[in-house]
Formats: sequence, C-alpha cells, structure tokens
Amino acid sequence: MSALDSLPHGPEFRFVDELTDLDPGKSARGTYAIRGDEGFLAGHFPGRPLMPGVILVEAIAQLGGVAAQSDPELPAVEGLLLTGIRGAKILGAAVPGEVLEISATVEGRLGPMIQIAGEVTVGDRKLATAKVMLSGQ
Repeated sequence: MSALDSLPHGPEFRFVDELTDLDPGKSARGTYAIRGDEGFLAGHFPGRPLMPGVILVEAIAQLGGVAAQSDPELPAVEGLLLTGIRGAKILGAAVPGEVLEISATVEGRLGPMIQIAGEVTVGDRKLATAKVMLSGQ
C-alpha cells in the first residue's frame, strides 16, 4: 500500500501522481503530470488551457495530508479535510504536458488540526505558495 492510498479522493480528483520523497509525519515531495484531458481544463480556458490556481493549492493540501497521515508516532486523523487557506499566492501558470513539482511541510499540529506550508513549481518557476489548515475528528 502506497502512502498516496491514504488520500480520500477518487482518481479524478487526485493531484499527486507520485511521491518522490517522504519524511513521515514531517514533509513530502511529489509530482503531478498535467495530461491535458482533465475535465476542468476544457473550460479553463478553451483553446489555451491553464491549470487552475485553486487546484495548485489543492495539490499542496493533498500532499500535506499524505505527509501528516504518515506520522508513525500518531494515529491517522479521521475525516481529514481542507478547512483553511492562508497567504496563498498564485505566481504563474502551468499547461498540459508540464509536470508540477509539489512540496509540503507539516508546520504544526494541535489535536486533529494540522498546518501545512507548501509550494508548487515547474522547473525553476514557482507557481504557487500557500499555508493550509487540515482538520478532522
């Protein structure tokens, strides 16, 4: 079983294809290849598809959840959801054929609340940064 299997999302809404590094409970790095056939790209923008900035932030949250839920010292948080976004910056855009490089670091935990800091890049281009809050039961 892969650490990515801890994601509650179906394959249609999973924005991490591969884990490239995992420090359980602390941080993770992963990638997502933009195929071009994703349904949301058809309307964002017709004839000139761009990966939506909100999905870049979602990729940070998903990877952060993988990092947090892999902590060997703590039980997995039930019903973990994205519940807050702070300081999100969309700095660039990605197009089909590019591979997103995502990083996420667990900055803090308080019971079932977990703060994650992350970024998304393509090569040396920084596309997004955000701090997200994940919460569960």
